[in-house]
Amino acid sequence: QVLVTGSVARLCILGEPSRAVVDMGQMVQSSGSAAGRIAALGPQSVTLPGSFCNFAGSMLGITASALVDGSGTAPPDGFARAVNYTATASGWGDSDAVATTAAAFDGAGPDAGGTGGTQPQPKLGDVAVSLSSFAVPGNALLVAGNYSGLITVTLGPVPLSE
Repeated sequence: QVLVTGSVARLCILGEPSRAVVDMGQMVQSSGSAAGRIAALGPQSVTLPGSFCNFAGSMLGITASALVDGSGTAPPDGFARAVNYTATASGWGDSDAVATTAAAFDGAGPDAGGTGGTQPQPKLGDVAVSLSSFAVPGNALLVAGNYSGLITVTLGPVPLSE
């Protein structure tokens, strides 16, 4: 007799994002009484298809940083260098992972993070990431420049360290 053995390591994989960059385009109104203030920016979404964990007890996490102008200088009174938003990762566990940024006028502020509910069984599925509720601190005018932020989605065992 020959005993044959093997093992399968616990593994979680996030699928490749449906798009690696979310380009918000021109973010301010260019005419009317609200010229220079944030435009009505519609929700954006990215899908991470074919994501999986091969064990029970996994969860999603999300971390987001505000869209900030990279100049690093303090904005004049009445202006801001930050656009805040809410990032939500869904499709896993019994509740979504949600992060809402809260940068100050000058863009300073910690990243926001959140975790979702526990997925009680191994799972294969799509993770949806949505961006919504875009706002500027104090509804100030935005300083001209190139703005960027970053969203990080994590998938792993409970408790998830962000």
